[in-house]
Amino acid sequence: MPLEMNREVFITCAVTGSGATQDRSPHVPRSPAQIAESAIAAAKAGAAVVHCHVRDPGTGAPSRKIEYYREVTDRIRASDVDVVLNLTAGMGGDIVFGGVEEPLPVAKGTDLIGASERVAHIAECLPEICTLDCGTMNFAEADYVMTNTPGALRAMGRMMTDLGVKPEIEAFDTGHLWFAKQLVEEGVLEAPALVQLCMGVPWGAPDDLNTFLAMVNNIPAGWEFSAFGLGRSQMPYVAASVLAGGNVRVGLEDNLMLDKGVLAENWQLVERASSIIENMGARVIGPAQVREKLGLVKRAPVAG
Repeated sequence: MPLEMNREVFITCAVTGSGATQDRSPHVPRSPAQIAESAIAAAKAGAAVVHCHVRDPGTGAPSRKIEYYREVTDRIRASDVDVVLNLTAGMGGDIVFGGVEEPLPVAKGTDLIGASERVAHIAECLPEICTLDCGTMNFAEADYVMTNTPGALRAMGRMMTDLGVKPEIEAFDTGHLWFAKQLVEEGVLEAPALVQLCMGVPWGAPDDLNTFLAMVNNIPAGWEFSAFGLGRSQMPYVAASVLAGGNVRVGLEDNLMLDKGVLAENWQLVERASSIIENMGARVIGPAQVREKLGLVKRAPVAG
């Protein structure tokens, strides 16, 4: 497939994520107020979309409490900055097995809940976009599996579609795209779909360009996609995704550093991505244009 550079690019900022990064940088936001503040600053710097997880305000540990999501949502929507809100629905699919000889019972760290509970905060907050991790995979640690069965994905996808929230398909490997196309064929998800290509996450798709282009070539015509790489690959993937016809994601969920030895803030990563995009001859678009492109409807603040 010949490269067809994207000239109208939107930036997603993944503000905090669910990794154990809270003690590795003081800039990783913990409380709902801090997460909302960081998201608003990223929007002011040029992010059209903010992707939010929530954390325990005291410990910084990943959380899925609905009240935290509600506070983040209300604070962002009550601000004077327009931005498309994207909430994760990836929490609640974690299995940590007991070990190679005695995998059961499962170990501490397992957080496995039903489809409805995984989407409960989406129904409560009604973001414009929410994520749908479109497959199961071994995820970095020895006995941890990120679990998303076909049945659970069909159920969650239908709930998201019925709520009027656009799923962002998180594809960590080519098989995840294969199943995403099946979900659209079955009518669980609507076409054109939105895809996030997640590159370099152990043990999904490696972050080499041949694999990346294989992923891009598996996305149906007319679908919209973004991509990201981890750590030092974050900014190279800004350029690579634009060249391949996509949009970009940056933020502290995927990378803590601005330069060697320099810890980043979310807005700084957005500014750097904007500079790369514009120096390539493309234009960074805002939330109103993203809504038009993706068929989104701006949500009002959640009623009290």
